[in-house]
Amino acid sequence: MNTVFAVRMRMAVLGSGSGGNATVLECGNTRLLVDAGLSAKQLTHRLTLLGIDPDSLTGILLTHEHSDHARGVDVLLRKRSIPVYANAMTKEALQWGMKSEVQWKVFHTGQDFELEQFTVHPFPIPHDAAEPVGFTLTAASTKFGLVTDVGYVTQAMRMHLREADALFVESNYDEELLEADTKRPWSTKQRIASRHGHLSNTQAGELIADVGCERLAHVVLGHLSGDCNCPNVATRTVSGLLKDGGLGQVNVFCAKQDAPTEWVEFGQNYRGSLLEKLTGELCQDELF
Repeated sequence: MNTVFAVRMRMAVLGSGSGGNATVLECGNTRLLVDAGLSAKQLTHRLTLLGIDPDSLTGILLTHEHSDHARGVDVLLRKRSIPVYANAMTKEALQWGMKSEVQWKVFHTGQDFELEQFTVHPFPIPHDAAEPVGFTLTAASTKFGLVTDVGYVTQAMRMHLREADALFVESNYDEELLEADTKRPWSTKQRIASRHGHLSNTQAGELIADVGCERLAHVVLGHLSGDCNCPNVATRTVSGLLKDGGLGQVNVFCAKQDAPTEWVEFGQNYRGSLLEKLTGELCQDELF
């Protein structure tokens, strides 16, 4: 018997920037925190604002060990038992400073693993960390992709981020604003724009335009510089590049450092059997 069902996800960014990064992703009863770079107090407060009980988190995924992506883990887990998913190098960089008894779940970069309703794929990204990764998370045919703290766009990033329904992409600086900045020495500017630094608005927009498709509904721009970027500039630049690439339907907005975004929901509706629903083995001709 064929039935109509939906495989939907929803996502919100708790905060993004040099002061801390964290994103929450939900599908059914599975709730994941991707990075925990805010203080434990802010993580719990902002999750509560979004209607999420922090104790209900299924797991925490870490992209890398830098403090603006992992500083809240230790205190958050003092009174909670939430598994932490990281690769071996990230775990090694973090575990010696932890006072909590962390349930480490070590994954291998480049290899899929199952996390309840999600298939998670961690892929390598260029950044000055031990073993930094981006993630794609898929449930049936609904897909979310995240890359942050990226020095330059790689072919692996392009390959893995294709066919996503929603994306979180770093959009750190505007080239003209970075060049005009008087607070940073030239050496710092060079690092930001280098292959071990961050993506500019233009680089982010070109990446998204390259990997985007007609099903891409939402793009969240993150890790914006407070001095060398602003939401209006970033959104205008990226939206313009997407429109030029035939993706004018995409909702583009910026994550904030000091407050969570609203939830955005995305995914596909299917007609299929209950068995197909449970296994996720859906045929393209069953799509509405």
